[in-house]
Amino acid sequence: MEEKVQIHLEYIINSSPRILYPFIQEPNALSQWFADDVNFKEGIYEFIWEDEVNKAKLVTNKENKLVRFKWIDDDPYYFEIEIIQDELTNDVALVITDHVKQDNLEDRKKIWDNSIGYLQSVIGA
Repeated sequence: MEEKVQIHLEYIINSSPRILYPFIQEPNALSQWFADDVNFKEGIYEFIWEDEVNKAKLVTNKENKLVRFKWIDDDPYYFEIEIIQDELTNDVALVITDHVKQDNLEDRKKIWDNSIGYLQSVIGA
């Protein structure tokens, strides 16, 4: 299996953690911006892109703060979405941690950029 590298991406989102949180955790909300469709069965999220189904388990969940999904078929890799609010400015950022093959790095960054763009339009940020 090819090694993957960890990437961290940060996006300023003009929203509150309370509004953002359902969009990173609820299957119905995730399907509005993250994947073509998201199903939830017996504790497993199914993320569907085109005709490809990727299954993940929600392993960390801190309300209005953080979610971490661990890929079932791609152990030990995961992706994490953290909501960070600056105490001074109240600016809210989403920090993405993902794992990607070195040769897919730029593509994956573009995918996240596009996805976060969709998220911002969905929540009107």
